[in-house]
Amino acid sequence: MNTSPFHRYRSSSSPISRRDFLWRSGGGLGGIALAALLGRENAAALTAPTSGVLHHPARAKRVVQLFMAGAASHIDLFDFKQELINRHGQPSDFGEHVEAFQNGLGPWLRPVWDFKPYGKCGKMLGEPVAELGAVVDEIAFVHNLVGKTGVHSQGTLLQTTGFNRPGFPSAGAWVSYGLGSMNENLPAFVVLPDHRGLASNGTKNWDSAFLPAQHQGTVIYPGLETPITDLFPDKRSNFTTAASEAASHDLMAVLNKEHAATHPGDDRLEARIRSYELAARMQLAAPEALDISKEPAYIKEMYGIREDVKEWPKEINAAEEMDVFGRKCLAARRLLERGVRFVQIWSGNDNGFPRRNWDSHEDVERDHGPLARGFAKGAAALIKDLKQRGLLDDTIILWTTEFGRMPSTQGGKGRDHNPYCFTNWLCGGGIRGGTSYGPSDEFGYKPLNRREPTEVYDIHATILHLLGINHEKLTYRAGGIDRRLTDVHGHVIEPLLA
Repeated sequence: MNTSPFHRYRSSSSPISRRDFLWRSGGGLGGIALAALLGRENAAALTAPTSGVLHHPARAKRVVQLFMAGAASHIDLFDFKQELINRHGQPSDFGEHVEAFQNGLGPWLRPVWDFKPYGKCGKMLGEPVAELGAVVDEIAFVHNLVGKTGVHSQGTLLQTTGFNRPGFPSAGAWVSYGLGSMNENLPAFVVLPDHRGLASNGTKNWDSAFLPAQHQGTVIYPGLETPITDLFPDKRSNFTTAASEAASHDLMAVLNKEHAATHPGDDRLEARIRSYELAARMQLAAPEALDISKEPAYIKEMYGIREDVKEWPKEINAAEEMDVFGRKCLAARRLLERGVRFVQIWSGNDNGFPRRNWDSHEDVERDHGPLARGFAKGAAALIKDLKQRGLLDDTIILWTTEFGRMPSTQGGKGRDHNPYCFTNWLCGGGIRGGTSYGPSDEFGYKPLNRREPTEVYDIHATILHLLGINHEKLTYRAGGIDRRLTDVHGHVIEPLLA
């Protein structure tokens, strides 16, 4: 006698739709996987882009966001300032009152590392990011970006969501909502956190907020035995039987019906169904996408992956950072070429000492050095790899951080927060490489032209423009207001466009 939930439901007196089956089965992965075999009469409705129509021809299809959590120092990595060398050790004078986050208004501090010119464009780069020299002609640097706050949590949210307070969707969620998925077997928005933990705000940095819940980021940890949490049953769950599975389906069906009846118009149950359905498909697609074992040795070497190391020492070092960040970048490339729309890669977490993030109050050289060498190796490899596969032309890479660091010293070796000016860079997907836009002043303290700074809204508007989206028209009604990623601001940065 067939006692499967599907057999019992199909044997009822009236036919049952695929969606009714999903509801009744409570989203169990076994039931969802079985449902996928029944035919996909609603497949188009489930996978179609939310907006469906581009506002203009797109230059790019996908985005990678590289986020340096803790505030990377622009003046030690990308924004060379001769005047800091000339005045090194002299008392700092900003010509105005400065509200420092801590006590970082000591003497002027020269760049911690030497700078050299790279590429045909002659871009000056600090020694720890020298790996980017090989691809610097693909990159456009924005040196006059300004923030709104020197608080990490707010600065991070501003860069990830366009707002400096919680409750707003991540840029990746907006791209997923606006363009939909290019591969129904993988999420549209994937997040690769720092392997040591989460940055300020944790999961709020990739939340969907008021957008439909299926657009939030899916967290993946490349290199771990279980890179995606709960994708497969726990190995200890050998006590589960067909009867107990069927009973759990029946119970969940009752609970789901009760929830839906008391919460009309709530999209969370619908999102749960879609998530379970996607999880069932990911059981086949995700392991293959994340398996780097068949990648050629020269590719792994290019990304800085060290498979011969079983356990890293406790102190932070560049080889470890290259390996873990390189793995994330290689995983990102494999996800992008399989149709993932938006990949967010994090460097640095919120805890740990010696410091494991970019918040270098005590010692820039100690903290920034390994992290910078690690990200630069992986990022340069990602750019080269995408280019040789013909994917860089329609993939945008954005490097960002929550704010910069002050040109004056804190305690002799560190730098305080600088929300008044910092650097982003972009490449690929319609970006004019080998350029620098919006210079900062002679110290890297504020934009040279203080009346026309660049804000995160402009970065987001430019990225959406290259994706074929008018940032003013990508909206979602929430709380009686038509919300958008760029709030009521933002201009496309025309000089960055190729």
